[in-house]
Amino acid sequence: METIKPHQDIARVLISVLFISLMIIACIWIVQPFILGFAWAGTVVIATWPVLIRLQKLLWGKRILAVLVMTLLLILLFVIPISLLVNSLVDTSAPLVKSASSGQLAPPDLAWLQSIPFFGDKLYSSWHALLDGGGTTLLAKVKPYIGTTTGWFVGQAAHLGRFLMHCALMVLFSALLYWRGEDVADGLRRFARRLASERGDASVVLAAQAIRAVALGVVVTALVQGILGGIGLAICGIPYATLLSVVMVLCCLVQIGPLLVLIPAIIWLYWSGDNTWGTVLLVWSAVVGTLDNVIRPILIRMGADLPMIVVLSGVIGGLIAFGMIGVFIGPVVLAVSYRLFAAWVNEKVPSIENIPTDTPPSSQG
Repeated sequence: METIKPHQDIARVLISVLFISLMIIACIWIVQPFILGFAWAGTVVIATWPVLIRLQKLLWGKRILAVLVMTLLLILLFVIPISLLVNSLVDTSAPLVKSASSGQLAPPDLAWLQSIPFFGDKLYSSWHALLDGGGTTLLAKVKPYIGTTTGWFVGQAAHLGRFLMHCALMVLFSALLYWRGEDVADGLRRFARRLASERGDASVVLAAQAIRAVALGVVVTALVQGILGGIGLAICGIPYATLLSVVMVLCCLVQIGPLLVLIPAIIWLYWSGDNTWGTVLLVWSAVVGTLDNVIRPILIRMGADLPMIVVLSGVIGGLIAFGMIGVFIGPVVLAVSYRLFAAWVNEKVPSIENIPTDTPPSSQG
């Protein structure tokens, strides 16, 4: 006897799906300004969760005290250095924009060329011959473009300001996640189990390992190189050593390295006649510049065994896609995706020999 299937209301199903889709889109639209900050906070909290637990044990088991200490550390490591960098960029660029826009920019005299042995006078004479023979006219034609280009660079301060806003949101969300971290983790694992049962739970664990590996390998290495490079600059008497240390940390985060700051400092020391400190900084820069080749692989393997190309691609691609905050988000996304894909590929599947096949019975003649 055939069972009669109940009639399905297609219109009701379509309207339900449409309503759920609209609600999801509306929720994403509302929380869009906070997504990057929350993702960044999640990365920081997952990477530093063992530190929070240790602090809590040291502070008489008080979670509130550990959260306050971790929040202060995040402010010292992220908010204050980035604020100093933004203010320095704005203060330094304002006079340059004013002179370039008002047409007061004049070609430099370069009198220091005369101090170069053997061919310094010839270089100085050639430079002024170029200016007298049309260099001033060339500079007049280039001035509008100089002003436009400089104004564009200063206009990027808005992006730095947006990055600073995300940084503040990161600190706020991190404090909340530190306070209720176990509940959030339990909710994520429950959601993953609803999606893919045990596989979903294992995927959450793999994602946490990948996030910790990226945080240790990229961020910690950048902090170590930037701080050590800044110590070398301060000892050798380089002005604005604190600001240059922040710049070095950012250069290390985007995988440029600290030598972009250290090499000009070495040249400046030798140029000013301080050969002793120039040599000291040269040796120190050689150590700091190659330190990432030793520290980064060790730290990455402490969290998860990830290929270096995945981490570097995530840093560069994230920087292009999301700006400065992409330095933290990009490698995390690629690392998590790589770990999940590798787990799926390496999952054991039944071999072809063990798959039952429906073969018709042999006919007996």
